[in-house]
Amino acid sequence: MQKIRMGMVGGGEGAFIGAVHRMAANLDGEVELVCGAFSADAERSARSGAALGLADERVYADFHEMMRAEAVLPAEQRMHFVAVVTPNDLHFPIAQAALQSGFHVLSDKPATLTLAEALELRELVNATGLAYGLTHTYTGYPLVREARERVLAGELGALRKIVVDYSQGWLSGPEEGADNKQAAWRLDPARAGASCCMGDIGVHAANLAEYVSGLRIASLCADLRATVPGRQLDDDGAVLLRFDDDVRGLLNASQVSAGEENNLRLRIYGDKGGLDWSQQAPNTLLLRWQDRPTEVLRTGGNYLGQAATDSARTPMGHPEGYIEAFANIYRDFARCVRQWHAGQGSSSRDGDLPGIDAAIRGMQFIETAVAASASEQKWHRLEPL
Repeated sequence: MQKIRMGMVGGGEGAFIGAVHRMAANLDGEVELVCGAFSADAERSARSGAALGLADERVYADFHEMMRAEAVLPAEQRMHFVAVVTPNDLHFPIAQAALQSGFHVLSDKPATLTLAEALELRELVNATGLAYGLTHTYTGYPLVREARERVLAGELGALRKIVVDYSQGWLSGPEEGADNKQAAWRLDPARAGASCCMGDIGVHAANLAEYVSGLRIASLCADLRATVPGRQLDDDGAVLLRFDDDVRGLLNASQVSAGEENNLRLRIYGDKGGLDWSQQAPNTLLLRWQDRPTEVLRTGGNYLGQAATDSARTPMGHPEGYIEAFANIYRDFARCVRQWHAGQGSSSRDGDLPGIDAAIRGMQFIETAVAASASEQKWHRLEPL
């Protein structure tokens, strides 16, 4: 097999995340964009496809037309997988149509609009055996993978406390009324789902905490609110967490923290030491010890483990960031697709690539946090599904 052929739904002109997906897909030369339905507006989709250099006949008016047309192309021409980069309400119907048409799926998070849809999606993934991936991008950073390896190896000792914070300030004002399309759909329950802040960034924080610690959130207590008057969905919230093994945690997520950019930070403490990683300084991982000086680990260092080494592309001192982390998700997914076409099945449940299990965990976290915030009951369990 040569390059993995990608189709894209959404991400047309004026869309931020579509361009990020395309850059990430292109970085390692393993994935090629061959077709797309880039907008619900057929003319805008056509303009977007032309700007990307695609043939007219491979640019579609909607995703249903795209699935039908691609499915009947010769095997050596048709796309292998669909990248879903639309608002949340379309994630499930696009993934469903793709899987039913025989295509693998790589989707933006959250995976679906509701938990019920996520459970239905799992049935479809299991029935088809196709690869499914979710772009929890922050798990792609080399030092996040290094942190996971060290925690799972027991270097911090018995875990005690997990603190994860994701602070932004871009919704501090009434952006949804200022012709800001990104704000408008994220604050619309019909398009975003039950939550804005927890559904947009809180779920990233929860995923990061579970991924690095290797533990699952067992129960939570949440306080969410809509800070700016007139909003139907939360723009700020704090969640107390209880993980497996009675490890305690705190998750703060806010999109109204004025002046903050994209400040995601994870701290994990055990009885021997702690670690500290920040997305705004992603090439540094701090290991803090009770009995010796703090260690400063850097991306590209020859002292890092295999996962971090395999995830870095440049020598030490050459900073890598968000696009490279995103590209690691694409590279991992491309390997799953190659394995599937080599008759080895899909391994998207394993290793570093978030798959359908992460999709369900994310939707369960969002809906449980929303329900907990509206309830007088203190603790709400996340039962195994």
